[in-house]
Amino acid sequence: MLTRQFPHVVLLPGLLNDARLWQHQSAGLADNAQFWIGDLTTADTITGMAEAVLESAPVEKFVLAGMSMGGYVALEIMRQAPERILGLALLDTSARPDTPTALENRRAAIERAEVDFQAVINELMAKQLHPSHLDDQYLVGLVNDMALSLGKHTFIRQQKAMSNRIDSLPFLPLIKCPTLVICGREDAITPLGAHQEMVSAIEGAGLVIIDDCGHLSPLEQPMAVNDALSQWLGTIELKA
Repeated sequence: MLTRQFPHVVLLPGLLNDARLWQHQSAGLADNAQFWIGDLTTADTITGMAEAVLESAPVEKFVLAGMSMGGYVALEIMRQAPERILGLALLDTSARPDTPTALENRRAAIERAEVDFQAVINELMAKQLHPSHLDDQYLVGLVNDMALSLGKHTFIRQQKAMSNRIDSLPFLPLIKCPTLVICGREDAITPLGAHQEMVSAIEGAGLVIIDDCGHLSPLEQPMAVNDALSQWLGTIELKA
């Protein structure tokens, strides 16, 4: 009797997130896949982040999932090495580059981080989490601790990388692997329309909208995210 081989899944965190962003997926889906967390803390460009992930990934071919900034890196990886990717999941992210307003906001955040990093963390958290989750002391504490652990210098590098990212929209029709797009319904940073746009451009892509959820879906609604990822992983054909 043949047994199904488990895929290797590379998980890419968002801004000021470490491996703890994906803790519920790594634990809850341990029977479905083998997980590895990409390091997006040292490079100062999206291209450099993608190159680092491809160089250090534990296997040649793998499934790729990225949230927010990790989604930007995932799309860059699809440009650099599409032949290595068996499946793609994009969570709470966008294919568009920054608007002029977003660029100005990033510049202002970098300046504030130099003098009051905690204030920047607090402001960012208010945008990341669903309003009902701002009273969750564990969740707020975790997001705050991840940010403090990575520090303001990582924050500045990541902000500069995102500021200079290219427009990924023209490349979306080139994506041919099984693709899943997940979005918190109340995501205030990358709203639903950005996800619907990606689904429309990627042939065969699926969309899962998660209720009572902001930008940090893997932490805010882990069971719903795990259910969506589990079903999607079951559709991916593993190749040697």
